[in-house]
Amino acid sequence: MGAWVSGLLGGADSAAAAAAAGPAAVGLGDLPELCAAQVLLRLDPPEICRLARLNHAFRGAAGADFVWEAKLPENYRYLMEFVGTGEEGRRRRRRAGKKEIYARLSKPVPFGDGQKEFWLDKNKGMICMVLSSKALVITGIDDRRYWQHMPTSESRFQSVAYLQQIWWFEVVGEVDFCFPVGTYSLYFRVHLGKFYERFGRRHCSSEHVHGWNKKPVRFQLSTSDGQQALSQCYLEEPGSWVLYHAGDFVASKPDQLMKLKFSMAQIDCTHTKGGLCVDSVLIYPKGKGFQHGRVVRSQR
Repeated sequence: MGAWVSGLLGGADSAAAAAAAGPAAVGLGDLPELCAAQVLLRLDPPEICRLARLNHAFRGAAGADFVWEAKLPENYRYLMEFVGTGEEGRRRRRRAGKKEIYARLSKPVPFGDGQKEFWLDKNKGMICMVLSSKALVITGIDDRRYWQHMPTSESRFQSVAYLQQIWWFEVVGEVDFCFPVGTYSLYFRVHLGKFYERFGRRHCSSEHVHGWNKKPVRFQLSTSDGQQALSQCYLEEPGSWVLYHAGDFVASKPDQLMKLKFSMAQIDCTHTKGGLCVDSVLIYPKGKGFQHGRVVRSQR
């Protein structure tokens, strides 16, 4: 489809030439707006925005509500309830056109006291979600002998939980949400070693990194409709952010709340472990690429 759009955009010069040839010539500029809208219905949102720059017909069609409603998930009204608060927020939501709704949902929408965010994936019509370390239940997090919250620009929430040393390592989270239809993957974003900047350069200390090569970390995922995933792997690669895949789940009822429960744990108390940064939990459409770190698929 992308090549076809490129070809159509490349035809803009021929359309201009046809217009200069005389009144009998017909080009893309003469395409009825309704026909242009039918073309846009078959494209992804980024391609729609590109074609909107082609001529007046596509520009007008690109603002039509029925074009953008087809790109929104079925439960977009539920998703919009997280945007704005109070009566003023409700009035704005009622007045918003479908293109405006799509544009707003494509940007991060905070919820859960600002410790969680979701946004619309522009290609799949599903959502992406991120939960900060402060939205998770971490064993011993309030005891500074074990954990500390470390400010950093390497987290979208500007803070990570850093483990110095502990016997019982367990990170648990849950979220209740009406997910748009699709298959999603859940990841834990973690980093071995304590990183810092000095004279404009990134450094990483592995001083406290220990215990992760003795027993694998166990990842669990379950849903309120009975889906379960269980896997395990050793934590490796000090100095880099790694996304450990905990499992996949399928959302098939966008109008019903699904409760997700997930955890990563290494609770063998025969040895301590430490030197780990826990940043966040990511829930993305299955198969989506990442720029947040390397993905590791755990052993089932």
